[in-house]
Amino acid sequence: MTSLLVTGISELVTNDPVHGPGLGVIPAGAVVVDQGRVEWTGRAGVAPAADEVFDASGRAVIPGFVDSHSHLVFAGDRAAEFAARMSGQRYDGGGIATTVAATRAASDDELAMNVARLLGEMRRQGTTTVEVKSGYGLTVVDEARSLVIASRFTAETTFLGAHVVPEEHAADPVAYVDLVTGPMLEACAPHARWIDAFCERGAFDADQARTVLVAGAAAGLQGRLHANQLGPGPGVGLACELGLAAVDHCTYLDDADVQALRDSGTIATLLPGVEFSTRSPYPDARALIDAGVRVALATDCNPGSCYTSSMPLCIALGVREMGMTPDEALLAATAAGAAALRRDDIGHLRVGARADLVVVDAPSYLHLAYRPGVPLAHALRFHA
Repeated sequence: MTSLLVTGISELVTNDPVHGPGLGVIPAGAVVVDQGRVEWTGRAGVAPAADEVFDASGRAVIPGFVDSHSHLVFAGDRAAEFAARMSGQRYDGGGIATTVAATRAASDDELAMNVARLLGEMRRQGTTTVEVKSGYGLTVVDEARSLVIASRFTAETTFLGAHVVPEEHAADPVAYVDLVTGPMLEACAPHARWIDAFCERGAFDADQARTVLVAGAAAGLQGRLHANQLGPGPGVGLACELGLAAVDHCTYLDDADVQALRDSGTIATLLPGVEFSTRSPYPDARALIDAGVRVALATDCNPGSCYTSSMPLCIALGVREMGMTPDEALLAATAAGAAALRRDDIGHLRVGARADLVVVDAPSYLHLAYRPGVPLAHALRFHA
């Protein structure tokens, strides 16, 4: 494999404290890649030679976005639901059953083609690492095949059998939790790295979510959680108590939740595309950051509450609607997203990191928030 020098970079964002606090920006920078890893970063004028050269021509280069929350294994379309919601109907999660029916009816090839299509969209917008959940099968067979399909595209697969209680188990949710923590977990664990649950009204309560997460841990899966999206609740506190890597949504928090996040180190992954798509209140990222909580941004790409694959959109929403600075939002979409996946080889361009480089078609990374909706980010290297 030949080495590559990327030079002519107006701003090289490294997220490396060696090059300064925060984003570790190197003006007029360069990076050398060898065998898929970052070998050197610094000023272009002193860059070592390499076998090949790529001239960024005065554009910025950043680490690839890490999308730590997505639901890509599904079939069907819920555009009509979106239109109804925009006319004033309140989103309550009830539309998931529609996607479950379509997903169960789809072939493996149809599901895989949809995952590939969405990952292509993500790559073209600068995302280089993606977490993908199951959760639209909700039978032993359909959850397992969803994870087998997801694992063809990414190592970051999450078993979400505890998404909602499917219609056929509505009369006996306890039996469904037993299914999730028994035969379904046994079938899915070999194909997953993570286990997740939707701890929310209309889904699973704290005791049920705890049961699912503890069972997953016993099966060797690391935990994460959907919580506090639709209203206040115990989910964030539970995630912090269990020492989960991340708790996602975090829209409705009280002081105790914020303190628990700060003290536990559990990352609050905010999903502003959901609030944009449901006309719900945005999480208060500013308050979380000021309190010392680590915040990540992710898309939550799914066919119901947020059908966007764009991390740049999430950055722009974080800045415009949630009080983040452009620097904080970019860090949340890269290094913090990596931490939410407990990864130290991505989300930054330190020496030894995976060489997931993204060229921003602008002289500064600030344009990601400054020019929302414009396709500026392009992945040079991509590993889902």
